[in-house]
Amino acid sequence: MNKILNAGLTALDLPTDRVPILEEYARRLLEKNQVMNLTAITDPADVARLHLLDSAQLLKIADFRGKRVVDVGTGAGLPGMPLRILESDFDLTLLDSLGKRVTWLQEVCNAMALQRVACVHDRAEEFAASHREQFDIATSRAVAQLNVLCELALPLVKVGGIFLAMKSVDSDEEIHAAKSAIAQLGGRVGDIVDYTIPQTEIRHRVVVIQKVKPTPAAFPRAFARIKKAPL
Repeated sequence: MNKILNAGLTALDLPTDRVPILEEYARRLLEKNQVMNLTAITDPADVARLHLLDSAQLLKIADFRGKRVVDVGTGAGLPGMPLRILESDFDLTLLDSLGKRVTWLQEVCNAMALQRVACVHDRAEEFAASHREQFDIATSRAVAQLNVLCELALPLVKVGGIFLAMKSVDSDEEIHAAKSAIAQLGGRVGDIVDYTIPQTEIRHRVVVIQKVKPTPAAFPRAFARIKKAPL
């Protein structure tokens, strides 16, 4: 894992001095995964490539420094935790609807003395009621259609901010189908960045959605409604 991370971060022109902390996070993730379902990826080399280096790619797409960032549906802390470890100058909220995952993330942050991280147990659509348009950047690797993700994430983003949605490279139809929803939510599709994860031949994608106007007060709707009648 050490060699993979060092080579991968060097390829991304990111500092390698945080590799030991990334390794500690990966160790804690795999250890907890034995008793809690956090990841289907269990080979340490694959964790390094497909979780840590994949997440690190966001630092090449957006400037996180000095920003308020929310990771929607963070799960095991991805991409938020690797971003926090690699870049310390931003305020991070890790948001997830499963309490035991959030409890574990808080334990990890405490044990690793990670600063400026809030681990929040809440549903995104409910969290938006008290944190509407307060974040400069929202991120998500959650497995959901883009139109659904946007209704959960964009209400949290300030006008002028961005939502970084991590997707597969075969998501063209999904992006096209989500454009109406994105517009209704105050967004606009900006860059679509395809990249190869360092140390692999795997291609992934980040869809950059710009927040160009306030999200109407009607959104986000209750999740049951979002699921039943997506925009």
